[in-house]
Amino acid sequence: MKKSTDNFGKFANKISNAAKKEKFKAEKRLVRKEREQFFEQKKAESRARLAPANQQATPKGQAPAPAAHQRKETDERMPLNKFIAHAGVAARREAADMVRKGLVKVNNEQVTEPGHKVSAKDVVSVNGKRIYLAKDLVYVLLNKPKDYITSTSDPQGRKTVLDLLRHASKERIYPVGRLDRNTSGVLLLTNDGELAQQLTHPSHEVKKVYHVTLNKPLEKKDFEKILQGVTLDDGPAHVDVLAYADSKDKTQLGVEIHSGRNRIVRRIFESLGYDVKNLDRVVFAGLTKKNVDRGKWRFLTEKEVRDLKHFGKGK
Repeated sequence: MKKSTDNFGKFANKISNAAKKEKFKAEKRLVRKEREQFFEQKKAESRARLAPANQQATPKGQAPAPAAHQRKETDERMPLNKFIAHAGVAARREAADMVRKGLVKVNNEQVTEPGHKVSAKDVVSVNGKRIYLAKDLVYVLLNKPKDYITSTSDPQGRKTVLDLLRHASKERIYPVGRLDRNTSGVLLLTNDGELAQQLTHPSHEVKKVYHVTLNKPLEKKDFEKILQGVTLDDGPAHVDVLAYADSKDKTQLGVEIHSGRNRIVRRIFESLGYDVKNLDRVVFAGLTKKNVDRGKWRFLTEKEVRDLKHFGKGK
């Protein structure tokens, strides 16, 4: 019988008193900011009502001119890799690699420096296709099934996670981090380049929790070795928490880890002679797959987005 993967509450949502205080302060700042924006909007509406009667009206069906702060954002110059990320093509580190590989042109000239400054007025193209800054930020949580690769496209024609999200958004979104083809569970996709950078940068130590099913029971001596840390080809590997998910079935384990290294959970167990039969990510940066069936998705709530931005560092 399939084991439940929803009983990992002890790994998730462990918030210290300091974090609670910081969350309270952050929410107060947010309320204050929203209040200021409300009064600014009211002032703008009052100025519009007092505008000269002969002022040219906005033609029907045409969007009004952007507000001053919106124009400033549009004209803002930013590093090229940041522009690519905000266009929803890739996360900033991947975008930097694209630039270095010569895949990006600015105003029809090849640029290989990720820090090259551009604005929305520049013509930026990736692989010969022009890209634009995203108009709206989108945040999607997918319960990834097996046999889908975490990529926006695949030259070999394999199924990608975006095949499951064809109707999710008109904006171009991309995965935050990766789950290998045979790993299922929580996957975040967005076109918010800054948030993607924050959640994937190693220094932010974002927490992830996995439900692991092994081909044989994990022996006590190996349990202790994993807690102490094992050495892999690319260096030492440590977990934050390790526990049996079922006291009667020691092939089922819960692993909390913050490392984002490639296939790190599988490789930890494989280094001790175990095969991982099933790997399911049940928590990523505080997000869970609760009420999201395998292969299905949902948009994040405003509160979830705020929490990710304020506490995405996961420390």
